[in-house]
Amino acid sequence: MSLMDDIKGKARAASKHVVLPEGTEERTIKAAAIIAKEGIAQVTLIGNVAEIKKKAAGLDYSGVSIIDPNDSDKTQEYADKYYELRKHKGVTPDTAKQQVLDPLYYACMMIKMGDADGMVAGAIHTTGDTLRPAFQIIKTAPGISVVSSSFIMELPTNDFGHNGILMFGDCAVNPCPDADQLAAIAISTAKTGAQLAGMDPKVAMLSFSTKGSAKHELVDKVSLATQKVHELAPELSADGELQADAALVEKVGQLKSPGSEVAGKANVLIFPDLQAGNIGYKLVQRLAGAQAIGPICQGLAAPVNDLSRGCSVDDIVSVVAITAVQALN
Repeated sequence: MSLMDDIKGKARAASKHVVLPEGTEERTIKAAAIIAKEGIAQVTLIGNVAEIKKKAAGLDYSGVSIIDPNDSDKTQEYADKYYELRKHKGVTPDTAKQQVLDPLYYACMMIKMGDADGMVAGAIHTTGDTLRPAFQIIKTAPGISVVSSSFIMELPTNDFGHNGILMFGDCAVNPCPDADQLAAIAISTAKTGAQLAGMDPKVAMLSFSTKGSAKHELVDKVSLATQKVHELAPELSADGELQADAALVEKVGQLKSPGSEVAGKANVLIFPDLQAGNIGYKLVQRLAGAQAIGPICQGLAAPVNDLSRGCSVDDIVSVVAITAVQALN
């Protein structure tokens, strides 16, 4: 069984409610029908009911809920709550009402008000448009200062990580995190690995230096971030700064960082910046033949995930399954 099959199984058992605000988009409609049929999640499409039904002609979407914010009896309640959340930013009751008519905002208000557990969008919206309402309404999880992303890297062999599975973070969101943000990324990525891959996280804070072998302010940032991880999550196995070979290869790890419970055994790799993370995951994907599952958004108080605008129907189904499992906590 592949990891994605395992995640779908966990999603079925969780029976969470995931909302798809791009409800009139054809790939999304097809994915919703599959999700409902396979029992991966309770699923709701947001959009004009007549348009969705027209585009869904020929599909069995009997298990899919459809909501049009223009006709919903929840819209005013959501507008009132949105006004309370955002009035300090100059939002008026009228502008609040207009804002929640936007399906992306309506979906986030469903989550905020306990009417849904997670959201997936991005098939026809930019990452900024998808995440902006989540930042405003759902906000970050307690103790986490930054929203970030991770990739699950499923390798073709079991030589590294957790039975051939590694977590990479952050590879898609934060260009140049400071030490506090890097620590938050590490904690979030470890949590994602435990949730989705069932791993006991062993977190390597990566650098071009191992335990002071090089001196530079970039090394100092990673070292400080490692200290902050220990302060914020003392139960988490984390070590740094570590070079990639020291993190992954046991002989090298024990030579360069003797006695470390992470060096040579890491399954969560935290990159010092977005350039390194993005380059790193694509090299492993292309040269090692790894399957890259993600990016998975993390750090929000409830799960919201962003799709690629080139996504397939299967991609949407998979991301909904991931979102449902993330909603378990």
